[in-house]
Amino acid sequence: MKIKYLLPLLALVTLGCENQLDLVPVTNLTDATYFKTADDARAALGACYASLNAPIEHSVDVTTTDDGVPFLTGAADRPLLWRYNIVSTNTLIGGFGGAYSGINRANIVMARVPGIPMDEALKKRYVAEAKCLRAIHYFNLVRLYGDVPLVIKETTSLEGLAVPRDPVAKIYEQIETDLKEAEADLPKSYPASESGRMTQGAAKGMLAKVYLTRAGTTKNSPYWAQAAAKAKEVIDLGVYDLYATFAEAFALTARGGKENIIEVQYLTDVRGHGLGRGFGVRSGPIYPGGGSGIARPTASLFNAYTSADQRKAVTFLTSYVFNGVTTNLSITDPDPTKAVAFQKLWDRTAKTNGGEGTSIPILRYADVLLMYAEALNEANNGPTADAFAALNRVRTRAGLSPLSGLSYQAFQEAVWLERRLELTFEGSRRFDLIRTGRLLAAVKAENSFNRNAAIQPFHVLLPIPQSDRDANPNLAQNPGY
Repeated sequence: MKIKYLLPLLALVTLGCENQLDLVPVTNLTDATYFKTADDARAALGACYASLNAPIEHSVDVTTTDDGVPFLTGAADRPLLWRYNIVSTNTLIGGFGGAYSGINRANIVMARVPGIPMDEALKKRYVAEAKCLRAIHYFNLVRLYGDVPLVIKETTSLEGLAVPRDPVAKIYEQIETDLKEAEADLPKSYPASESGRMTQGAAKGMLAKVYLTRAGTTKNSPYWAQAAAKAKEVIDLGVYDLYATFAEAFALTARGGKENIIEVQYLTDVRGHGLGRGFGVRSGPIYPGGGSGIARPTASLFNAYTSADQRKAVTFLTSYVFNGVTTNLSITDPDPTKAVAFQKLWDRTAKTNGGEGTSIPILRYADVLLMYAEALNEANNGPTADAFAALNRVRTRAGLSPLSGLSYQAFQEAVWLERRLELTFEGSRRFDLIRTGRLLAAVKAENSFNRNAAIQPFHVLLPIPQSDRDANPNLAQNPGY
């Protein structure tokens, strides 16, 4: 996250529970001395942003779909996910507790900031930002785990942690309430110095995705029209646009730019080489000091891009030059040092340590255009002119020819494919496959390197992490685990 938001937060790590535990923070900040000024409110909200991360751990999104293969000599938990031998102690499914930390921070802001004597408009905006952030956390949780505890008040005691799971419908009701209330009090945009904060477009765009998800595979669901309407509101704001080229959208200069509606921003390369390094090849010459790749793209994903698609060269690393020697990488060679790599979130033009990890997109304008196209097609039982226009904006930016004259089903499949190609490695694939009812078929069809995934219908949900169940005995496990 942005360093300027993190620095004031060091004193807030025990916020909300220090009285119960009778701990004295080294800064001597307590409930009695904190939440007195606008600066206190800003710092508390900064703690909420510090909890924001990609919507799904990238190892989970890539290796539990048809998009990626973990390097099988690496950490055992990734190959287990890939083969769908998933257990509740797998370390890569443990985003449960982190999300609730962010939720509690948002609850604290909503409870405490209204009592601070400060500018009323700014106070309302801070609370709205917290609501939007809380909604994002709950949206991630409900899609990953199904029923989850709904906690909308500040947790002030250890007893407050032992809460049972609430039904999915109740979680979605709260998500919609938070986003609707947030969009009313959020600005359309901020000065460049404040980029990265929640906006009207962020709340509206997330609402569109919520409605799209709730529609699922239900024909004639009213959520399709609602999704289309919310996506259109984002478009009509006139704030966002596509960059001229796909490469520009993922350059370091795009941080806080016109295409990024919600993103996790990094001022410096605080995660080594960012996700670009983590999903690169395992060959030292590419990265000073050695490579550290953990997964590779599948042949089905790589080959889904046509030769005309300009996104392919941005998304994948297919060769590199070291000491004047060119090494070509392979999509099928089992040797991890020779594997084609993901590089979309790694700006190789940066001169710092051989490249720098870019911001992590959570919601881009291209995503909104594709949601709009999909929702219009579903709501009208066939694509409208606006649906074609939205889809073709994404396609033509990628160097592809515009589409026309498609039936309902052909257009649906075209949008699904475009989402896979456009949003690769952005934490969308698993969620898209689940909401459209295609996860099992997609995973079974992707059998490179003798995967033979033991996927079952219950795998559309992840198990509740065992560490969280140990801490809270009221958390029932998902069926099948």
